[in-house]
Amino acid sequence: MEEYRRIADRVEAAVRDGRLRPGDRLPPQRVFARRHGIANSTAIRVYGELARRGLVVGEVGRGTFVRAAPPLPAPALVEATGAAPVDLQLNYPVVDGQPELMARALTALARPGVLTGALARPAAADGTPEARDAAVSVLAGPGWAPDPGSVLFAGSGRRAVAAALSALVPPGGRLGVEELTYPPLKAVAERLGIRLVPLALDAEGVRPEALAAAHRAAPLAAVYLQPTLHNPLAATAGEARRAALAELLRGLDLTAVEDATWAFLDPGAPAPLAARAPERVVLVDSLSKRLAPGLTVGYLVVPGRLRAAVAEALRSGAWTADGLALAAATRWAGDGTVAETAAAKRADAAARHALVLRRLAGQALRTSPHAYFCWWELPAPWRAETFAAAAAARAGVAVTPGSAFAVGPGTAPGAVRVGLASPPHAVLDGALARLAALAAAGPG
Repeated sequence: MEEYRRIADRVEAAVRDGRLRPGDRLPPQRVFARRHGIANSTAIRVYGELARRGLVVGEVGRGTFVRAAPPLPAPALVEATGAAPVDLQLNYPVVDGQPELMARALTALARPGVLTGALARPAAADGTPEARDAAVSVLAGPGWAPDPGSVLFAGSGRRAVAAALSALVPPGGRLGVEELTYPPLKAVAERLGIRLVPLALDAEGVRPEALAAAHRAAPLAAVYLQPTLHNPLAATAGEARRAALAELLRGLDLTAVEDATWAFLDPGAPAPLAARAPERVVLVDSLSKRLAPGLTVGYLVVPGRLRAAVAEALRSGAWTADGLALAAATRWAGDGTVAETAAAKRADAAARHALVLRRLAGQALRTSPHAYFCWWELPAPWRAETFAAAAAARAGVAVTPGSAFAVGPGTAPGAVRVGLASPPHAVLDGALARLAALAAAGPG
């Protein structure tokens, strides 16, 4: 075994047995090399190996810190907190009465003649005329309704994003993306061999001047944006910002992938970028949040010049929708299930937001009454990784450290994302109360 790996194993053992704890800072690499009698280049490889294993995280200007240890088994958490762990990482909203509502369409699909067709084969990338009309009824909003002929279907929102990026960005190409972004986007880009270029944000999302500067530095193949209820910041771009971005896309001859997955929660938000620059925007959306991730469909609204390329990406990547899922989605859109469930989730999100404001009063939060998540900038001396580890071990609550959303090396925001959608209201309220108490108690 190479020397750097043996040393990394010893450091990992120290983390596992508690001699090094989450949040502890490792010495500078030169000091580490001197203590272990190794070359500086070997110390660099040790730190790189520890980062690859997920044991440490680097913070620019501050150093290298031990990350949160792997989650403890459930019995240990139960013993420490007296309650089952609460998952505020995943965000899968289900409202009262939703299963019964969705069952209506599934009952109709259970007829042998209908089921045979739905199960026969995967759906085509462009679905059926009925499916495209149903998709328009789901996606349309004030100031915008897509052309049914522009709609394509994927197996999920994530597959829709993958197909759009595969069609737009060649391997090794540069994709502009918010400096804090949806974590699976990073995984998709890695699998496709796409280089991510972080773009600076403000209270409305990506700053147009940051996008322009990144493209001038080296041409971008495309840009990925979340203009409405950005995940994780819950920011929504106003009319002027969207108009500026649309104009910039045209001026730079650049195409955007607009992720509208959470936009249904804010029907009062401005019309999407796709309404302002339909020739420059591929809009992606899905039913995973409106309904449920277990039987979902992803939607793409694609400019005519890109339709063939995106359809081919869907087929070649095996990212098309399943026949049964598309048949169910079409019925759920037609019988009012999607609209009724979405309206219930808007009310639910507002109620959960009120719990956040009450339990985390006085904290530095970035959120929205329409969002199922909030971004919590932690009070000093907490660091995100340390807080996430302590929340799991001491409060029985799982939250996501900011580094999961950060694009670019050495970025570790001192914040966590708190997902609000999954647990019942009373459980969420108790979990937020414990997190508030933990933040006040400090890491000691």
